[in-house]
Amino acid sequence: MAFTVLHVCMGNICRSPMAERLLVLAAQQRLGKQDPDADLDDLLVSRSAGTGGWHEGEEMNPPAARQIRLRGASTEGFTARKLTGAQLAEADLVLTATADQSDYVHALLPGASSRTFVLGHFARLLRDLDPKGLPAGGTDPESFAARAAALVEAADSLRADGEPLPADDLDDPWGRGDQTFQRIGDDIEESLFPLVDVLLPGAPRSA
Repeated sequence: MAFTVLHVCMGNICRSPMAERLLVLAAQQRLGKQDPDADLDDLLVSRSAGTGGWHEGEEMNPPAARQIRLRGASTEGFTARKLTGAQLAEADLVLTATADQSDYVHALLPGASSRTFVLGHFARLLRDLDPKGLPAGGTDPESFAARAAALVEAADSLRADGEPLPADDLDDPWGRGDQTFQRIGDDIEESLFPLVDVLLPGAPRSA
């Protein structure tokens, strides 16, 4: 079973769709350098949902879609979803845009709390994590899943020393211009790179 990351924001048309697709892009680029014959779908699934259902079934916000395409990722097949307990139960890692959304996840499914993080906080935790304590990485599903599960557990242990900071929250770009969406896209990518670095170590990241 592939390691499943669930990205959560408010309406699932801006921040979480960008994170969903940009994680796939970064992981594909890394995997292509390490093992071109490997299929990312066997290793990693990236999904998203929103705490509210106002946009359920809609396409992503056009400026969010533009950012995804400009960065080389795909917007195909996306439709907004409202977050459910079943989605949380299936996820191995839940990354929220804000602390408020993490609180929503905790209330909806308390059992998901140990694998739920604010994206910006998670990135900070990973920068402090010593990867030598994790199982050896690999591009086969078993090795990848073992390292990914250990990574989530290690990050959960690390955060005992501190709560998310207000600066960890991603601004809501809805209704704002392309410049704001570009900034949020940059923030998302910078927060996802540490995750890809740990999950697929070894090859240099694309500039």
